[in-house]
Amino acid sequence: MNLIPVNNKNLYGYNEFFLSIKNMYENNKLPNKIIFSGSKGIGKSTFAYHIINFIFSLNEDCKYDFKNNIISEENYSYNLIKKSTHPNFFLISSDDEKSNSQISQVREMIDFTNKSSFNNNSKIILIDNVEKLNLNSINALLKIIEEPNDDVFFFLIHDSKIKIIDTINSRCIKFNLFLNNDQKIKIFDKLINKNFYSSLNEDFKNIYNNPGDLVLLYNFFNENNIDEKISIDEFLKLLISKSLFKKSAYIKSNLSYFIELFFIKKIYLLNSNNSIHNICKYFLEKISNCNKYNLDIENVLIEFNGKMLNG
Repeated sequence: MNLIPVNNKNLYGYNEFFLSIKNMYENNKLPNKIIFSGSKGIGKSTFAYHIINFIFSLNEDCKYDFKNNIISEENYSYNLIKKSTHPNFFLISSDDEKSNSQISQVREMIDFTNKSSFNNNSKIILIDNVEKLNLNSINALLKIIEEPNDDVFFFLIHDSKIKIIDTINSRCIKFNLFLNNDQKIKIFDKLINKNFYSSLNEDFKNIYNNPGDLVLLYNFFNENNIDEKISIDEFLKLLISKSLFKKSAYIKSNLSYFIELFFIKKIYLLNSNNSIHNICKYFLEKISNCNKYNLDIENVLIEFNGKMLNG
């Protein structure tokens, strides 16, 4: 299952929210500096790409299907954005946290806003993961956001669990996107068209329920032939015994989360035993240090396996 937002032609959920954005745009009342804020994995970037296609495709063939919230695969703007060649669209992706890369992107964006737009249409700048921008990039961004050129829209995607500086918040209108648990599961079921969640072990199910996170988990289980009924204990044993923590970027980036999930289960079963809290802190700090200083994590996992999984 592909999770790249620019490729997602279907938008699930957010119908009423989309309608309000549509009405504001059609009545020339859409703010030109918007933060789409919400928890990770609920489709904020996908939502933004659908708003962008709605705006760009108004005067094109195969325009946005508002009734079903679908982007046409034949639409001109959709295909240009996928190829990163749309003349009125600029993406800043702060997945790359290197200072030089970020400030370079922001400077390119400033040049982009100062140039004439193609066919005198709106320009749209999408800034994904705005919370990851470093201070130099934010300072450069603030200058252009404060007084943007006419008919330039800034859409900022924000993980609500991570604070962004007040100077960004104060210059933008924030829209908080959210899904309740039932909506999350329905969207996930539509995305993969399977009953994966209902069969998922309770160890994962209780807190692992954002559609994006679930799709990543589903993809990993599917690629490695893992039964969704597996417990977190057996799952961690498998990751360690097969060295999957070395082979999978998904596991590398989520390993501390799975370890924490294991300890949450233990703390619940042992009624918040203080010694378990301390052991949890010990291993999470070790994993954090390995990531921070680029150290080999294998010895930490061997210790964890011996003390917690086989003890």
